[in-house]
Amino acid sequence: MNISLPKPVKTSISKPFWDSIAKERFSLQFCDDCSRAIFYPRAHCPHCFSDQLTWKEASGQGRLKTWSIIYRTGHPAWQEKTPYVVGVVELEEGPSMLTHLLIEPSEITYQMDVSVCFTTIEGEVLPFFKAKGEERP
Repeated sequence: MNISLPKPVKTSISKPFWDSIAKERFSLQFCDDCSRAIFYPRAHCPHCFSDQLTWKEASGQGRLKTWSIIYRTGHPAWQEKTPYVVGVVELEEGPSMLTHLLIEPSEITYQMDVSVCFTTIEGEVLPFFKAKGEERP
């Protein structure tokens, strides 16, 4: 069975994020009124409801809040990649992001420092996270 992996949905609002990722740069929206970072991309700040948002390069650093090892997927194309690890990373700038983790399950610890790494799957560059200071797996 040859099934393609699902691709990210790129909208007019999220396009700058994905354009940045394609260049292996990690960018977030920042509110011009309250100065807070925002993720996922949206049209209004979830903190103060301002529509004055600017894209800026972000650190790509964070701490792991929680994780799960996936053995049975929701999409059949991912099944051959199991087991894999997904987690929620609290980014250094404040927001949290659900992402794939390129970390061995036995090495994962709560609040471990992680950093973004860019992984190409079926021609699509995606932001995954690895243990900070580790070489890309």
